[in-house]
Formats: sequence, structure tokens, C-alpha cells
Amino acid sequence: MFAAERRQLILEMVRANGAVSLRELARVVQTSEVTVRRDVRALEAEGLLDRRHGGAVLPGGFTRESGFPQKSHLATAEKTAIADVAAGLVEEGEAVVVGAGTTTQELARRLARVPGLTVVTNSLLVAQALAHANRVEVVMTGGTLRGSNYALVGSGAEQSLQGLRVSRAFLSGSGLTAERGLSTSNMLSASVDRALVQAAAEVVVLADHTKLGTDTMFQTVPTDVITRLVTDEPPPHDDRAAAELQALADQGVQVTIAGSGPASVSGGGDGLPGRRQTRREAPLPVQRRGGPTAQLRSAAPLGEQAAARVADLRRR
Repeated sequence: MFAAERRQLILEMVRANGAVSLRELARVVQTSEVTVRRDVRALEAEGLLDRRHGGAVLPGGFTRESGFPQKSHLATAEKTAIADVAAGLVEEGEAVVVGAGTTTQELARRLARVPGLTVVTNSLLVAQALAHANRVEVVMTGGTLRGSNYALVGSGAEQSLQGLRVSRAFLSGSGLTAERGLSTSNMLSASVDRALVQAAAEVVVLADHTKLGTDTMFQTVPTDVITRLVTDEPPPHDDRAAAELQALADQGVQVTIAGSGPASVSGGGDGLPGRRQTRREAPLPVQRRGGPTAQLRSAAPLGEQAAARVADLRRR
């Protein structure tokens, strides 16, 4: 395939889906991610798309938000692996909140197998995934339906969360950086996500590698509030995503890489002794922000490839 043909196909995929990962583009055009990255740079120079870490989006992606049909076809294998690991964090009889998103929808499908669980959500998709689960109670917020992501938003949703207290909140978003934390492109969605966070003792962010280093308009969860990030292994040449993971770990976020090898028993400072999950071990002693009350803790493991790339960057 000639370069012009590749770039036209890449452009058509981005226009059809709103956002596409480099990994998926390389698979479709049957070339390497290095070649695809060059094509994306060329298309960005022409103003036809915007680059993001690990992918490409339509121009104006800082404020643009893709709809559910587009998001549901992006990084599907990665989202499945992330959901598998996240579901392993939930105990029988626990109460959790689950925000809106395609990754959290995948999580909900797995939570249907956890007996005695109570799930509070503002997502119709999450509720639908749990609707027929035995011994799982689903509590929905009020609010106004936002059709683009099938979520309830607005003052009704926020007020229904007041006075609520659960063990964990599972949230996704449009972008994640060490500097600003989790963010989204919609103000109403961001406001509800902040209310969900207020109801939880711990905050778990589910974000595939295409969202690492992406900063969108409205902050939902500051970095120092995020307890754990569950993500996938960045592509081998994505040093910036690896550096972003290290920066998050340095700020006290427990980073767990899904689908990166055989399951191992976690321990040490990740707060879940004896829990079996799919991850690679590389504990990093870091200090949580928060002034004099901050405690020294160990971040959860980064993938071995990601940690090696970070070490190489530091040597440079």
C-alpha cells in the first residue's frame, strides 16, 4: 500500500470512529506502528487530525467528545483486560460506585458474578449489564439523560449521591495526566464524576494507554485523589506514555498493568495482600502528596517494558 493510500485509510478510520489507537491503525493498514506514527504526523501537519499518545483523534479533540458508538470500538482488547483486573479488586458483599464509560461497562459485566454486591451508578449501560445479575443490587442516581454516553447528569444526579458512602469508585474519562489527573470533555459529566468520587473511600481509574498524556477540558479527579490506575502496557515505542505512568507512580498512584503476563500474587504496598491479579511486579517507593500527613507507600507495579523505557529515558 502506498503512503497516500495508507493515509487516506487512516483518515477515514479516524473520521468514522472519532479516535483510533496506533495499534489498531497498524493492524488495519498492515504496517508497523512506526510507519503509522509517521503517517499520523503528516496528517496532523495538514490539519486533518490531532495526535494523542498512542493514537489519533479528530481535530479539536481538546473539547470534542466521541459518542458511545465510536468509543465502543476503540482499544476493545485493552478495555477487556483492564476490566478483568479491576473486577478482581471487588469483594463479595461490597458496595461500590461505577461511573459511565465503555471500560466501566466492561467492568460491570464482570461484576455481575460477584454475589452480595451493591453497585451505585449513573450509567444506563452499567445498569443494563447488571440488570439480570443474581444477588447484585443496582442503585441508580436521578438526573437528566445524556444520550451521547447513556449517562444521567445534572443536579438530580449529584443530589442523589449526597450522604452516600461506599468502599470504591471506578471511573473512566477522556484523558489522564500526572499533572491534572483524570479529565473529560463535558462539564456535566465531570461534575457528576466529582460527586461519585466524594462518595468513595478509594478511587480506581480505568484508562487504556490511548488516554495517557491526554488532557481534556474539565478535570474530574486530581492526581492526589486517585488511589489506583488500572491500564494496559503502552506500545514499545511510546516512551511518553511510559514516562506518564512513572510520573503518576511518583505521585503515589498505584499503577497496575493489565494483560502484561502471567498472574502473580500481589503484596507489599499495593493494599491488596494475597490478591491474585494479572500484572507485573516492579514496586516503587513513592510519597503521596498531601503535606505533613502524607505517608510513604509503594506504588503498584508498572509493566517491565514500561519501567525499562523510563529508566532508559532517565539515563539520557
